[in-house]
Amino acid sequence: MNDALGLPQSILVLGGGSEIARALVRALLAKRSASVVLGGRPRSAAVEQAADEARLHGATSVGTVDFDATDPAAVAAGVDRAFDSHGDFDLVVVAFGVLGDQAACEADPLAAVEVATVNYTSAVTAGLAVARRLRRQGHGTLLVMSSVAGERVRRANFVYGSSKAGMDGFYQGLGDSLQGSGARVVVVRPGFVRTRMTAGMKPAPFATDADAVASAVVKGLAKGSETIWVPPVLRVVLAAFRHLPRPLWRKVPG
Repeated sequence: MNDALGLPQSILVLGGGSEIARALVRALLAKRSASVVLGGRPRSAAVEQAADEARLHGATSVGTVDFDATDPAAVAAGVDRAFDSHGDFDLVVVAFGVLGDQAACEADPLAAVEVATVNYTSAVTAGLAVARRLRRQGHGTLLVMSSVAGERVRRANFVYGSSKAGMDGFYQGLGDSLQGSGARVVVVRPGFVRTRMTAGMKPAPFATDADAVASAVVKGLAKGSETIWVPPVLRVVLAAFRHLPRPLWRKVPG
């Protein structure tokens, strides 16, 4: 269970090697010690580095669980192994995802399918598997890293954006389904985040970094937010963008 201040004492991160996930674990451990389990690809150097980092920042224990986000069945099995091996979790973070290459996806439908599988199908699998466990334990927060790209899909990255739109909608519905169970869902919608995944890309307006996302998430969790925009101004910006006529929207630069 969360402690008296509402801070998680046990954390599971699916996609634990990502820069945003690592920043979030550091930010949470700065508030209080907790047990941490990191999920990711088998023999992932990034996950092992994240585990060492969690120990350095005061985790009471650190474990890892293997899964491949390109295989939804493996994701479900990884969730079950984590709960079976480590018990209840106060906070579960779904942080895996791929940006993909829009041109490559348009040229090769199978490349697009892989983006959709990781960002949507495997995320749905993870959400349902975790929700089943949270209902059973009667408490816990399921936090998912979405994206403002899913708020209104742009021509420049419609494969990635559409996968995030589907994932975001799924988790909103999942959160509604958990009402009264003691568990809840929190959706995080960052804008452009400067990480390895976006290296070489021109930063979009209101670009941020992994530490800023982590800080916003920690504050949002403390306030009981259901949706966390990073930075907050994007909530207003996207509200306006949603109502732009399509001919104007098509002219929005990539």
